[in-house]
Amino acid sequence: MGATLYQRVGGETFFVDLVDAFYDVVEGDALLRPMYPEDLTDSRRHLALFLIQYWGGPRTYQDERGHPRLRLRHAPFAVTGEARDHWLAAMTAALGAVRSRLDEADYLELRDYLAGAAAQLRNA
Repeated sequence: MGATLYQRVGGETFFVDLVDAFYDVVEGDALLRPMYPEDLTDSRRHLALFLIQYWGGPRTYQDERGHPRLRLRHAPFAVTGEARDHWLAAMTAALGAVRSRLDEADYLELRDYLAGAAAQLRNA
């Protein structure tokens, strides 16, 4: 069996850096920022743990929070087309910040997954 994306990108540090870059953009986004709590510490940790688990790392997210239930967890927020676009732009910028650490195939796989996730979570 081949290495997971988690292993190929060097593990936890990559995903923490990706998530930190994402939330750095979110903090300055007038549409997205109100959807998050004032203190982003838990949000940063939860997203990093989710991505780590999704891409083949430890199952800490599920151990601590249960099944991801992404649509249910996002249901309280109006994830409009505009909100989706802002989220995807923030995540694309974050992916660009760590791009040099990815080979082309891994970059494309992550980019495509994030675009699909953004589309799936739209609910308004």
